[in-house]
Amino acid sequence: MPALRDSGLGPEAEHPEYAGQYRLEARLGAGGMGVVHLARSSSGLTLAVKVVHAEFAQDPEFRGRFRQEVAAARRVSGAFTAPVVDADPDAERPWMATLHIPGPSLSDHVKRNGPMVPGQVRQLAAGLAEALRDIHRAGVVHRDLKPGNVLLAADGPKVIDFGISRPSDSEMRTETGKLIGTPPFMAPEQFQRPREVGPAADVFALGSVLVHAATGRGPFDSESPYLVAYQVVHDEADLAGVPEELAPLIESCLAKDPADRPTPDALMELLRTAAAEDGARPAAESVGAQLPGEASGSAPPDAPIPGQPQPVRSSATPPRAETTHVRAPVPPDPVARRPARTALLRARRWPLWAALALVVTGAGTFAGIRALAPAGDGQDPALQVHPSHADQAHFRPWHTTLTKRPKGYAAELPFCTTGSGAVFCGRAGTLAARLDPGTGQVAWRRKDDATTGKNSLKTTASPTPPALSGGLLYVFSADAKRLMALDPSADGKGATRWSKDVSGYEGGARIVGDQVLLTAADGTVTALDSATHRQLWHKHFPGHALPAFTAFGDPHTAYAAENTPDGTGTQVTAINPAHGSVRWSRRLPGLLTVAGPGTSGALYLTVTDPTFTYRATAVLRYDPATGHTRRLKLTAPLDGASAVVHGESVYLLAEGGALQAVGERTWDTETSVSRGSAPVVSGGRLYFTAADGRLLAIDTRSGELLGQTPPRMNGRHNGYVESLPAPLVDGRRGRIYAAAPDGSVFSAAAGDPAGW
Repeated sequence: MPALRDSGLGPEAEHPEYAGQYRLEARLGAGGMGVVHLARSSSGLTLAVKVVHAEFAQDPEFRGRFRQEVAAARRVSGAFTAPVVDADPDAERPWMATLHIPGPSLSDHVKRNGPMVPGQVRQLAAGLAEALRDIHRAGVVHRDLKPGNVLLAADGPKVIDFGISRPSDSEMRTETGKLIGTPPFMAPEQFQRPREVGPAADVFALGSVLVHAATGRGPFDSESPYLVAYQVVHDEADLAGVPEELAPLIESCLAKDPADRPTPDALMELLRTAAAEDGARPAAESVGAQLPGEASGSAPPDAPIPGQPQPVRSSATPPRAETTHVRAPVPPDPVARRPARTALLRARRWPLWAALALVVTGAGTFAGIRALAPAGDGQDPALQVHPSHADQAHFRPWHTTLTKRPKGYAAELPFCTTGSGAVFCGRAGTLAARLDPGTGQVAWRRKDDATTGKNSLKTTASPTPPALSGGLLYVFSADAKRLMALDPSADGKGATRWSKDVSGYEGGARIVGDQVLLTAADGTVTALDSATHRQLWHKHFPGHALPAFTAFGDPHTAYAAENTPDGTGTQVTAINPAHGSVRWSRRLPGLLTVAGPGTSGALYLTVTDPTFTYRATAVLRYDPATGHTRRLKLTAPLDGASAVVHGESVYLLAEGGALQAVGERTWDTETSVSRGSAPVVSGGRLYFTAADGRLLAIDTRSGELLGQTPPRMNGRHNGYVESLPAPLVDGRRGRIYAAAPDGSVFSAAAGDPAGW
């Protein structure tokens, strides 16, 4: 098979014959990042194949971004998008093939035929709302919805081009001074707070697209992209010419505050209600059926002719106009005008769907002002939930910010625990704070003395959650050198009841059940009663150099797993932490990490690659009663995976968002989260938090995403932390608590992820 040929942006420079097994028949167009070709599969399917420019194929970072673009397109493949047929992001020239969708773009249709009639605009709105619902359910934010990215197919509108989507919690950041998107169809927050863009931005873009469909222009029009940006942030939308019956709906989409915009589900309901009131509309007004100016039965004017290049938009990432990078003067700062609220807006504040922007590419950027106006706080999106259970009538989700970010600290995330009728959290600069689980109100807060005064610390160890044991709240100082026991009661104000210098314990200090386990440099373990601090036992465990014991809900059993010196096995020991007696000890083959026990009493351990010790390749099931082991192979290796055991199933969440279930349940899915916390399981749902502060819920039976909260970033660069705080589930109250990098702790109804 001929190799893909050399680089260059001109049409003569890039004429590959094949992409994988697909022969490229015609060049449909080119953009800043690649060329889109018409191709056919061996079965005769007409495909649109995007082939990356050779110069970008040599860039490892771009390859990673393109790989995420492919993942995004695959996640949203469905009735309202172009299904991905095949892709190879690791090829010499990365490529992606999707089904080609014959039909003009909305932009070309309006340019050729003029504005749509009201019935067509209504039908377009319904189709795009349904498309956005599915896209957002897949955890993707499009971020560049515009008339050129909407194809009018025979069976309804299709949304294409997911090239500038990205994980909202990604470590990759937008280049300083540059914003991504197309100004006339960008939401205010894309100019003000580009790192906090969520699904509501797509709804704003939908409103702009509908104005274009109804009038032939956008709601914010100017020859200057800077003036457009200023208008988007400050001015009311120009809705002149918009059908009167659609104006309130479109105005609600164009609300400046993301929390005021309807969700796609709400839009669909409004459109259904309006359709029922108006009666059936003529079939000729259906978008995607016969359009004005297009002959029935003929190929759409934009359909490509094999062998002849056509300047049309394809279902792969389409070509864009060349990017303009300029610097704009800071505009004047008049008082921003808010659009008048219609009856539709006054009736209700709309909930903001959670954001998961999936993929970054370098094309389609707009350089301008990072913020044209101060980013207002607004109403917190997490408070906008749909009460769907009776118990929610007595529970209002809350969010609480513990403290401002201490200067010089990278770690901002609070780490929390629950118990004694409260939520206890600590973070950089705060030893612990007691929060009311019903309201989030802070009862008391203890500062960390090591972070104040003349000798204040400028860096901190990765924080750990407080631990309740023996009626006391245990916390570590910021430098991890001192263990302190605080009074957890509401009246105790977090007063110190006991403290101990643990800097000499090289193996660390662990709270296990009602004991404090201290591991010395020589491997001996000392156990203290966590209530009285009396020494319970002091002993060495054969086969272990520095044992670190961990419990998994059973106060009578703790486990330590330590790799053998030759690197071929792992010594695993289970003890009763109350008196240090060994329940069993076994040298198991491979490099293992304890995941937890199953309901049968078997212990599950993750198996890591001896060459790449951060990569999990399998799960080992060990039955201490019989001594039998069973290896459960993963469908694909997982890097940096965290595992949780529930029943006889093990769920593993890896860096990059891959999630697998092995054991009693077996499935794998992509969550598209760049970094996630350790997962927790409760009530048939798996919960975890992302690095951008989102809380996500997954169905443990199918791996389906059930819901997610909006991201909670602070708008600044957030330092890397070694671990993310796992969410806390209060099954009795039906609540879940999570923490975010903006320094806040928030709650949600555990039984209603779809309403988050």
